Amino acid sequence: MRDSRYGIDFAALRVLRLVYEYQSFSIAAERLGMNQSMVSYTIEKLRGCFGDPLFARQGGAVVATDKCTEIVASAIPMLDQFEALIAPASFDPSTLDHTFSIACNYYERQLIIPHVVRALERTAPAARVNFINSTAQGDQQLKRSEADLLIGPLRPETAGFYCRNLLQEHYVCIMDPANPMANDIITLESYVACKHAVVTYGGTWKSGFLVQLEAQGLELNQALSVPSPAGLPDMLAGTQIVATVPRRIAMLFGPAVHVSQCPFPAPFGIDLVWTQRTHQSPMHIWLRNLIAEEARRNVGAAD
Repeated sequence: MRDSRYGIDFAALRVLRLVYEYQSFSIAAERLGMNQSMVSYTIEKLRGCFGDPLFARQGGAVVATDKCTEIVASAIPMLDQFEALIAPASFDPSTLDHTFSIACNYYERQLIIPHVVRALERTAPAARVNFINSTAQGDQQLKRSEADLLIGPLRPETAGFYCRNLLQEHYVCIMDPANPMANDIITLESYVACKHAVVTYGGTWKSGFLVQLEAQGLELNQALSVPSPAGLPDMLAGTQIVATVPRRIAMLFGPAVHVSQCPFPAPFGIDLVWTQRTHQSPMHIWLRNLIAEEARRNVGAAD
């Protein structure tokens, strides 16, 4: 007699994984393009197979059982390996008809992505790319398969990720060219005392120079808080406010701002990050190489 537990397939495990990671039946259904009733049916079937409730309601949230956590931890490598196995063995970029999903933020969209878009137009004109904001959630977007690739300064510290450095960067200070501080070297004392526009990047991630400040028990005189460097030259114009931004972003602003060395340059890397799911896929390898080459040729040369 056939054991019904062996009727579990990769599709069912993928449903389990997304419900677990989103802690929501409805969001998992939306991501999978399924009816919520089908997601509920699949989870109910898995409950019978594993002899465990898998999820419990706590208030408005869906909380996984210990058994569910154990199952998902074992299923993730299998699902990623399966997706790698079913990927085409070879492909021709000129005829590639595929949508990639890349998580990144302001810095990458300003400095790297425009060159990538032009390179794709030349070599893979039918390819499509969906760019999504990563803020500080890029590793989770990769794990949930919302993104194929992450570009940014957040290299995950947990296992299961592959990383490739694209370039090195550090922070500088920018201000209105008429700011009196533009005529002097910025010291630690003058840096802490002056008024600042702090870029938060719209997430929980904290810039390296702020981390270094806090490590020394220092705090900025924060006059403004903005989600991205966009529009900073206009905000700083006619004021004595200083902003601290990555050097290449400062260079994009041209003569609209004066650039000075920062007492806390806090060097950091911009990396490509991906998972086992796309690690061996020829078309994803090709895309990663294309991005790395465009970054090296057009952006990294300024290191």
